[in-house]
Amino acid sequence: MLLQDEQYIVKWLSQYGALTTTQVIKMLQKKPETAIKIIKNLKRMHQISDVKGGYYLGLDSMCQPDQRMILAIWVLLKFIEQVDPMAHYPAVYPSQLFFLKENTGYEIVTIYEGEEHLLKLLQPDEDLKYIIVIPHISMASKLKLPNAPCLFATVDFNGKDEPEITFYSEGEIADETKEFIPKSAG
Repeated sequence: MLLQDEQYIVKWLSQYGALTTTQVIKMLQKKPETAIKIIKNLKRMHQISDVKGGYYLGLDSMCQPDQRMILAIWVLLKFIEQVDPMAHYPAVYPSQLFFLKENTGYEIVTIYEGEEHLLKLLQPDEDLKYIIVIPHISMASKLKLPNAPCLFATVDFNGKDEPEITFYSEGEIADETKEFIPKSAG
């Protein structure tokens, strides 16, 4: 029988596919040393495996990471302290992830250049907010947004393992230049 935290890890990897080791450690919300021990124990029991040399973790070593999901998880991690470990799960396409925070549902949608049309597939609900992850904030001006509250996020690795996430709101367009002013960084 797996311990609670071990069950969480297995569930997350079964839902999302391979995730970075750093993401799994942060999702556990434990001291890194404790999280590493939990991960090592799961590996010893052959419940999870290293993927791509240990940068990722998966249910088996052949798991292929989904980069859209990886970006969505980095955004989720900015809210993880306010989200129950089992209150997030895969969303319906084109969204990657759904989570509940303070009785409000959020969907994280990762889109790349040339995929602006995918936002037309979203099904807005009155109690749902969207976080749209885009490569750069200038792309936001090209988007036709759903009829729901939206927040934008950019994920910038700057050569590091852990990225910097910057959030922007719809209302932060500075006059006619349509440049966005960061709401919060880090």
